This record gives sequence, C-alpha cells and structure tokens, in this order.
Amino acid sequence: MSVLPVTARAIAAAVANGAVSAREVTIAALDRIAADNDRVGAFTDVTADRALAQADALDETRRRGAPLGPLAGVPYGVKNLFDIAGLPTRAGSRINRERKPAARDAVLIQRLEAAGAILLGGLNMGEYAYDFTGENAHDGPSRNPRDLGRMSGGSSGGSAAAVAAGFVPTALGSDTNGSIRVPSSLCGIFGLKPTYGRLTRTGTFPFCESLDHLGPFATDAADLALIYDALQGPAAGDPGCAGRPLERTGTAGGIEGLRIAVAGGYFRTGAQGEVLDAVDRAARALGASQEIEIPEAARGRAAAFLITNAESSTLHLDRLRSRAVEFDPDTRARFLAGALLPAAWLVRAQRFRRWYHEQVLALFDAVDVILAPATPCPAPLLGQRTLRLGTEEVPLRPNLGLFTQPISCIGLPVAVAPLKGSGGLPIGVQIIAAPWREDLCLRVAAALEAAGLARAETGIA
Repeated sequence: MSVLPVTARAIAAAVANGAVSAREVTIAALDRIAADNDRVGAFTDVTADRALAQADALDETRRRGAPLGPLAGVPYGVKNLFDIAGLPTRAGSRINRERKPAARDAVLIQRLEAAGAILLGGLNMGEYAYDFTGENAHDGPSRNPRDLGRMSGGSSGGSAAAVAAGFVPTALGSDTNGSIRVPSSLCGIFGLKPTYGRLTRTGTFPFCESLDHLGPFATDAADLALIYDALQGPAAGDPGCAGRPLERTGTAGGIEGLRIAVAGGYFRTGAQGEVLDAVDRAARALGASQEIEIPEAARGRAAAFLITNAESSTLHLDRLRSRAVEFDPDTRARFLAGALLPAAWLVRAQRFRRWYHEQVLALFDAVDVILAPATPCPAPLLGQRTLRLGTEEVPLRPNLGLFTQPISCIGLPVAVAPLKGSGGLPIGVQIIAAPWREDLCLRVAAALEAAGLARAETGIA
C-alpha cells in the first residue's frame, strides 16, 4: 500500500483512470492488515472475500466504460456496531457475538458501497460504546499507531487506529459523548461528528438514542468532506434522523469573513498546557482573537452523563439481569449505576438540556465557529487509570471526554483537526459550528491544513 495512493481522493482517481486496479488497492490494504493488525488491534473482522469480489466487480465496470462512483476502489472499515451482512453485530461485546448474522448492511455502508468504496471489515471498539480509552476487555485494546504503548481513545478506537496506521484511508465510527473526537485527537487524524440527526443510524447497534451520532474519520479535510457527502441523505427507520436533503460540503470557500472565536472559561481550566498551546496556535493561524464563554458547560456535561447513563442502562437491563458476568466489569458498573438513577434526575437533565441548547445557539449570532480542545491531554498510556489536570489527580476514563460531552449534549457539528503537541504526540482541536453547518467546520479544518498546522501522520511509529 505504501507505493499506492494514500488518500481516498487519490485512490479513486487512480482507479478511475486505470493507473491502478481496485483489486490491487484492495490486496495491498489486506496485506498491510495481515502484517500489522495483530500489533495494532484495529480490525476484529476482516471481510477479504467480500472485498475482493467488490473490487473485481468495480474493475469490470471500468472495463465496460461505465461511470464509477466518487469513492471507486477506496478501502474502508466500520466500527463493529454497524451491521455487516453475514456477520453478527458485536458492538464490542462478548454477548452480542451470539446474535444471528446481520441480514443486510447498515444504510451508511450501503451508501459508501454505492459510491464505489470497498469494505474491508469491522473495527474494534469499547464494549457497547461506553468507553473513552479504546481498551476492550474481550478483543484487547486498539493501540495508538503513534505509540503502540498508548491508548487510541474510544469508543471508536479501532476506527481511528485503522486510519492512523495506514490500513485504510477512511473509516466510520459513532460519537455519543466524544467517541469520534477523542480517538481523532489521540491518534492524530481528522474526524467529523455531524449535527445530531444528519446521518441515519439505521442498521447500527444503539448506545444512547438521543445522543448517538455516526460519522467518518480521514487523513485530511478534503477526504473527510468527500466521504461525509457520500453518507448524506434521508432514510427511513431512524426516528432521530431529520432526513434533510443532501447538501454538498467540500472544503472550498476559505475562511475569509468567518467570525472565529476560542472557547474560554470551562475549556481553558481543565486542559494540560500543551493542549492549550495547540488551541492557541490554531487560533493565531486563523486570526481568531475573540474569546467566548459557553455558558454552563460543566452542567451541560453533567446532563450528558445523566442522560447517557439512564438511557443506555434501560437498553441493557435484560442482559444485566441474566448475563452480568459477561460484561466488562467497568462497563457493567456504569450500566448498573444508570439503572439506579432517580427518574426525576433524568427529567431535570432533559429540561436543562433544552435551556442549554438555546443559550449556546444564541452564541452563533455573534460568531460562526468556536475552537476548543478535543481532549485534556495527549494519548495516555494503556492501562493508565488517573490523569493529572493542574494540581488535581482525576479518574482518566470519564475525563477524556471533558471537552466533548458538553457539545454532544446539544448535537452541534464538530470537526477535529490534528495538531502536534510540544511533547511530540498529536492533540486535536474541536471546530464547532451551528447546527447543519458542517461546511464551516470542514473549511476551517482545511484552513489549518493549508497553514501547515493540522496534519495527519499515518503508519505505525
């Protein structure tokens, strides 16, 4: 794969003009997975026969002179909570492996296949998506390709690790409280959590219905936009999907005239120094001198915790009653705690959430985009249990989502762009916009690339 194009755009162009066949691209990607996946732990299921059959069909389409899709021959993987026809949908768990194989692919897989992309398999994830670390008790950790002794982040850790390792140029994940943005930050790649309801979740295993989002990872902003566009469109079967028509995004247009601010207050007090330095470098490059306060962000995070705990535990009550010993103990403890929450707390959290949504939306009368750290630190070591923030030692697992959860709570679109921290490890910057303005997030991410600040590194360090 190292001698073949590495971005989705370049692969699709090379396949379309006959410089390389889809089969050659697919074999190269499968060879790289076979050589290095045991070290990284990104893929849990490899669908090699399916992938080669898709590649051969695509090459035959080209030989006939028929038009190819915009992602022709592009290999990708999906978090294993996506239904893949013929495989049980694991959702990172031991219990789900006993499910009947999925009868059909998730809708977003169908859309990527229609665009010519080639599925290579399912990717490692935190059990039932309740994780920020990428450490799965059943399949082992998805390791960070920047340093295999460090966390990839979760719960879409396998998706981020597969892209960062160079196995595939893009992958799909899910984000409920930060599960695209945290791994993007720790692994040093680009990620997009679209507006809540933008992309259909039909054919995926749920975590928390009112907070679940799906989205892509990629090695640059232009690929992220290309893949995101292929995923868009209305679909039946998802009550949370707004069914908005496809809106082409791209990264053209630049940032001239955009009002860009930096999140202050809450988003400045809990981060390590090199994280704040990365955000400040991004702000200077973009000409963002204004600091803006996101009101009650701490309570927004608390509301996200309560809603997540209450909704997710309800989904798993029968499994907890009958098969509790088969859960990761940490996941089981969180679900059990959620099952014991008073109903009045959930009602109050939802009421606050509506008020908080209105307060944050009002900020976009004065600004177009807000910058904030994606994680409070670079990638921690595997097995690490605590995190030092300022003078305080805090539990690591929940606090990796310190800066993502307040945004998840109200479903805003966010892109993550990777910067290099002063310690050498990547640090992600969240680029936050008003609902349905993914185009602004992507344009700012592209501007950081053009300025030489945001850059994904691929391959295993």
